[in-house]
Amino acid sequence: MDPLPLSAYVIEFAWRTDKGRVRQRNEDSVAVHPEHGLVVVADGVGGATAGHVASRVAVETISDRFRQRKKPRNDGEKARLYLEAAVEEANIGIWRQAKENSQYAGMGSTVVVGAVGWDWLAFAHVGDSRVYRLRGDAFAQLSRDHSFIQEVVDQGFFTSREDARRYGIGENILTRALGSSPGVGVSSDLVEIATGDLFIFCTDGLTGMIPDDWLRQILIAVQHNTLDSAADALIRLANERGGVDNVTLAMIRVGERIAD
Repeated sequence: MDPLPLSAYVIEFAWRTDKGRVRQRNEDSVAVHPEHGLVVVADGVGGATAGHVASRVAVETISDRFRQRKKPRNDGEKARLYLEAAVEEANIGIWRQAKENSQYAGMGSTVVVGAVGWDWLAFAHVGDSRVYRLRGDAFAQLSRDHSFIQEVVDQGFFTSREDARRYGIGENILTRALGSSPGVGVSSDLVEIATGDLFIFCTDGLTGMIPDDWLRQILIAVQHNTLDSAADALIRLANERGGVDNVTLAMIRVGERIAD
């Protein structure tokens, strides 16, 4: 008997990471494992020289956990919980390394991770790295930033992030990050997938340079091209608009349904 495929749909992947035009080092990390339907994007923060270490630990820990996993194709809820556990394990790994090595003191990382299965996508995140979905012409941010600016908006102090920015609230103050404590609040969700869906997982080096409405327009314009060309176009635009941070993204496109 042939093994059950990963998904009932044809699934495509593409990913890129770029140092940008200003930073001396790329502190982002990305891993994509098509055989597991897994994408991991992390953005190292804190620590004068160790942000890249934290993001690498996050990506490697989560990737290693999925390599050891038995693959339940049809249980999206189990996959969501598994993602949460993998992110929590990465948090402990970063926190321990920072405690045990003085040169890593203060390091941390954001992370956004997704796992596509039979007819669903599970995702989890900590920090302000994001996941978006383009479905037809509808573009939506599925994650919600763990940041101070998002928190003050959610609590009703401002009606929008734009209002908070005008008041002087900075975009880059995180309220959660991997490695900041031995326990971290991981946000996660499970969504159904459909033919034509395009998911993008990215660091704030992309979203800080390209507004959401621009992202939507670009992804609509390139959705019939290859994912690689779309990824290249986004990296190029982020750099053309300043490239003030490292830029990392991973994309998943859902193709035709091939199994029932």
